[in-house]
Amino acid sequence: MANGENTGQNISKKGADFKGRFGWMMFDWAAQPYFTLITTFIFAPYFIGGFIEDGVEGQAYWSLTLVISGLIVAIASPIFGSIADRMGPRKPWIIAFSLIFILGSCLLWLAVPGDGGAVFLVIVGLILAAIGIEFATVFNNAMLPNVAGDGKMGKLSGFGWAMGYIGGLISLIIVLGWLSSSVSTGKTMLGMESILGFDPMLKEADRFVGPMAALWYLVFVIPMFLFTPDEKPIKYAKASVMDNVINGLADLWVLFRSMRNQKNLYTFFFARMIYFDGITALFVFGGVYAKFVFDWEITTLGIFGIILSVAAALGAFLGGILDDIFGPKKVILWALFGLIVSSLGILSVNTETALIFIILPPIAENIGMFASLGEQIVLFFGCGIGLFAGPAQAASRTMLVKIIPKGEAAKYFGLFALSGKATTFLAPLIIGILTVALNDQRMSLVTVVGFLIVGIILFLKVSETPE
Repeated sequence: MANGENTGQNISKKGADFKGRFGWMMFDWAAQPYFTLITTFIFAPYFIGGFIEDGVEGQAYWSLTLVISGLIVAIASPIFGSIADRMGPRKPWIIAFSLIFILGSCLLWLAVPGDGGAVFLVIVGLILAAIGIEFATVFNNAMLPNVAGDGKMGKLSGFGWAMGYIGGLISLIIVLGWLSSSVSTGKTMLGMESILGFDPMLKEADRFVGPMAALWYLVFVIPMFLFTPDEKPIKYAKASVMDNVINGLADLWVLFRSMRNQKNLYTFFFARMIYFDGITALFVFGGVYAKFVFDWEITTLGIFGIILSVAAALGAFLGGILDDIFGPKKVILWALFGLIVSSLGILSVNTETALIFIILPPIAENIGMFASLGEQIVLFFGCGIGLFAGPAQAASRTMLVKIIPKGEAAKYFGLFALSGKATTFLAPLIIGILTVALNDQRMSLVTVVGFLIVGIILFLKVSETPE
């Protein structure tokens, strides 16, 4: 702090009532289809292998969007968070960035196959959507301490993450079951024609996931605004906006200067910076790698996503309970180890071998989804990714709450976002460079494993006890 004083309220021991906690968790439900539909299972593979016809070039473009949006979030999140701690309420910030997210998501409809003239606008849309949802998440996360109350943060964080995965799962089922039809059959996963008449040749269902994610968010974020109590620091409630901005930036400067004396916090942020980069890249490029190896269509990718979402929801739910019992550090370490094993398992699979020593039979045509041994092995380890990713992410935000000063959540969650974005551009950048240089899409998972290993080594030095 610029003057060493606490600008916020103390964490309530009781926390919010049921409606307030439910509303807070609904933010995860509202936001998750962006990650499920756009960055993981539907739009990302389409962008890389459909909208941009050359897969290597498409992956390089996709990496570029992640680099740009990651840098913007990394630089601005601590600044906004520090100012918000002075100004108090989080919801106005969430509203502003929600509008940016909605605009960016809607622009993805313009990604008509082969339309080179739309590439710039689509990339702008991806960047706007990414920074909008990431900044909104910063301020929603900052509400966690007061909403949860003492001793319940792990469960609330984990349950929120689980609700998010369930929301993503349902949105994915809607796309595959009612909207997206196969090019060869003209039927959706449920054996019917697209209820909106989407043309599979024009990839209209793939493009519609942008506007759909925006509409989903707009509807389901309402309970958070209606029921979840916002914060208003008493001391600076009457200060002018400009004073809060100036003092907030001064607070941030003092905080950055003091970080060198807060070894535990510094180590936590640096470790998370590395392992979260690996997790993010794993979700972004994992489905792309599976498509590359087995040439999966959107329906198969979607079913893969549904199964992984179920595993992820279960993992986040159980992880939240284990967090309150054993503490977030143990949950994070075991989750990262599970992610490393799962990533190596998928990386070992190609069209001829799996797990180094298993010789795979040739893949016959028209044998059904996940019928080949190689696909089944990828599915097994993919479930491992889902099972361990949720606890690693949810426990990270409860870990932060345990080791920061009370009343400064937004500022530190700004740094939390920084630690999730400061090097998030690095893994996609390395992946893009290696993919182009070696013409090998396996470099995506090789990079992921490296980041996870470094992250787990660094995190071993972090203590749950505040300095």
